[in-house]
Amino acid sequence: MDDDLEIDEGTGRGRLIGAIAAGLGVVALLALMTIGLLNQERGNSIARAVSADERPLSPDLELPVLVGGGPIKEGESVRLSDLRGTPIVLNFWASWCVPCRTEAPVLERLWSRYQDRGLLVLGVDVQDLTGKAKEFDEEFGLTYPSVRDGDDSTMRDFEVTGVPETFVIDKQGRVAALRVGPVTSEEQLAEAIEAVL
Repeated sequence: MDDDLEIDEGTGRGRLIGAIAAGLGVVALLALMTIGLLNQERGNSIARAVSADERPLSPDLELPVLVGGGPIKEGESVRLSDLRGTPIVLNFWASWCVPCRTEAPVLERLWSRYQDRGLLVLGVDVQDLTGKAKEFDEEFGLTYPSVRDGDDSTMRDFEVTGVPETFVIDKQGRVAALRVGPVTSEEQLAEAIEAVL
């Protein structure tokens, strides 16, 4: 009889511990889901605004020039807020990014096509080695300037989800258009560029 009693108490304790563990698991899962939703809301605010036909103010950046081009000289640094009055195609890229290889010639053609009308194409090299990034520029004969985001802070400020990602910024420093993924033809950005010139 005593043995039966011990088994019942042990089974009851085991069930209690199992129920507590399951409850804690559910609480932890709900907490993770809540944090994820909050981060998603915060992380996509620029994209949401642009998709709602709004023009949110672009985050600022101040980065060293990786490769000069046009009015931007190598060895300097660039501050986006100093470029107000200039429409900008801001492209986040990396030398190891296969789709970036597809879009580099397209961005170069856009730069050639619109540079005389005041457009600046500006690359932002991220998560990359400086030497590899410069080799990439040379390989594709790029003449538009690129800056280097060595600590990914600008990538985070712009809420970039991956490379390539391209922002069209108007003369007032507001994001007029956003393209996630490679720009594979000039027409994909031409309308947005014309709207900010």
